[in-house]
Amino acid sequence: MKEIFKGRVGLIQRVKPNYRAPFFDELALRCENGFSLAAGQPLAIESIPDHRLLQHGNWYKTTNLHFLTPSHPLYLCYQKNIIGWLNHWDPDALIVEANFRYLSSYAAIDWMVRRKRPVIGWGLGAKPLGGIIRTARDNFLKKFDALVAYSTSGAAEYSAIGFSAEKIFVARNAVVNAPLEGLETILSSNRAELPIQLLFVGRLQKRKNVDLLIRAVASLDQKIRPRLSIVGDGPEMESLRKLADSLPVQVSFTGHLEGDELEREFIHANLFVLPGTGGLAVQQAMSFGLPVIVEEGDGTQNDLVSAENGWLLKRADLNELIGILQQALSTPEKLSTMGLVSLQIVKEEVNIQKMADVFVRALRSSELQS
Repeated sequence: MKEIFKGRVGLIQRVKPNYRAPFFDELALRCENGFSLAAGQPLAIESIPDHRLLQHGNWYKTTNLHFLTPSHPLYLCYQKNIIGWLNHWDPDALIVEANFRYLSSYAAIDWMVRRKRPVIGWGLGAKPLGGIIRTARDNFLKKFDALVAYSTSGAAEYSAIGFSAEKIFVARNAVVNAPLEGLETILSSNRAELPIQLLFVGRLQKRKNVDLLIRAVASLDQKIRPRLSIVGDGPEMESLRKLADSLPVQVSFTGHLEGDELEREFIHANLFVLPGTGGLAVQQAMSFGLPVIVEEGDGTQNDLVSAENGWLLKRADLNELIGILQQALSTPEKLSTMGLVSLQIVKEEVNIQKMADVFVRALRSSELQS
């Protein structure tokens, strides 16, 4: 049975990316008295598709004022009209991104505190910082009644700054629902007798290290060299195309895909590789029964990947990636077995329904029932 929160819930996000819409819809279904999302538009340079509408709840569009760019260490954002939205929606509980650089969140938290209503923070964790920036971040985090972390490592970081462990919840990051029964048979028939194909899905940015992946594939012995499909768009597209053209590697660049087109890429792949930061596509790849090679990144990957279903890159190193690819491709029959482990993890542990369950538990926790 799905967990339900009886009150009215508001959630503030800087932007509403398409990949989050299914989670917002699922959470909205769990909020008995209604759900409203306040979110603005991403910058063009971020290449974040955000056109998908919510099927449940409602979306209030804020106007985002950006100071510098999101990748800059001193980036700040202010969302106009947040207080007007709060006055109109009048939530019983509020969920806010746990990012101290989003200046309008301070006023939103104060609005809720004056009414003695709970505010829950949602974030990656509390990475080491220095000086006044750390003080500002830690003071901001301590304003919350509870914190929801993307991963167990993120939860440990929140605990390390002094936040009560009893008020920290772990909702492992997910972008797809639990897979349907019988998917194993569909995947098996589509992957039979196909040449090995690697898949990358994500925005084409430097931090994704897609160039590393292309170089690693090109360095493999021709007998085991797989095809590579790169799904996504972004500022590095042209330079990656040029790199692929200069090397002995078969690469297809599909651009950004969604829906059935994206699903076909997952179904026909044999191994998913993300050699840089990020990771939402990892859970999606696992939901299609794929083993994965992922850089450790922000720690969320540690909750998804083990020796049973993939490999973790300790760093963005070409030789390490080549070695892992050689190991994976030398025994391709094991990839299907590892993929079934991935599928089981998503079925039972890491999916949108499980993620929503954790948010509802945070909302319903005894100290938040005011």
